[in-house]
Amino acid sequence: MLQHVIRNHHLLICLCFCLLILCSCSSTGQMPPDSTQAIVGITDGWNSSHVCLSLVEKNQAGQWKTILGPFQGRIGYHGTAWGRGRHNTPRQGNEKREGDNRSPAGIFDIGSLYVCNPTPVQHDPALGCVQVGPNDLWVSDPRLPRLYNRHLRLAHPAATAWEKHEQMNQKDYHHSIKMLVHHNTAHNGNKPVVGKGSSIFFHIWRKQGQYASAGCTTLAEADLRALIARLNASRHPVYILLPREEYRRCRKDWKLP
Repeated sequence: MLQHVIRNHHLLICLCFCLLILCSCSSTGQMPPDSTQAIVGITDGWNSSHVCLSLVEKNQAGQWKTILGPFQGRIGYHGTAWGRGRHNTPRQGNEKREGDNRSPAGIFDIGSLYVCNPTPVQHDPALGCVQVGPNDLWVSDPRLPRLYNRHLRLAHPAATAWEKHEQMNQKDYHHSIKMLVHHNTAHNGNKPVVGKGSSIFFHIWRKQGQYASAGCTTLAEADLRALIARLNASRHPVYILLPREEYRRCRKDWKLP
């Protein structure tokens, strides 16, 4: 009888420990303290390709307020998986991999624009804007670790089969406005890890949102332009993408809006 009680007691302790791991997020993976602007993307679950997007800003009183949205958007066909950004990846859950058709979940700095749209894009110049041409590549080839998940501008227009494969798309209107998400990039002293996913952007959605993406966040052109126009580099904007329940679990520890 005593052994049975002890065994049940040990089982209860193990269950409580597992629940503690599942219900908490590392406090070291917080929002950047200097960030006062965030695009928040919430999905219904890890396998959902639909996302609800809002732009929020922190006022002088330290309160977060919704400024734009909510906007409907689409993400990866297979939903989300933990990416590499500002956060620490919790112990549970899948991690983003190259070619998994999932969007990276977590907290990410927002990067430069890459544009070949015929209509100028209103933006804060401090964000940076690259006018994409035939010389511009974004390398997703895992065989080239020194170039993986980086922008590469050739001294000549893409000519070889490999160069054309890695070339940034100029013929697809949906890619004519792109904004970089710093997932697994050479940013803030980090180095890209080959195979952990590359080429993650915001861009224009397809067929009014009828199609999901391969891992990017896509939305209507008017909504994308509105978000970009409001972003201010001095406010250190970030992108927060999480399933709803995960957002609730991590909100306090990560100091989310």
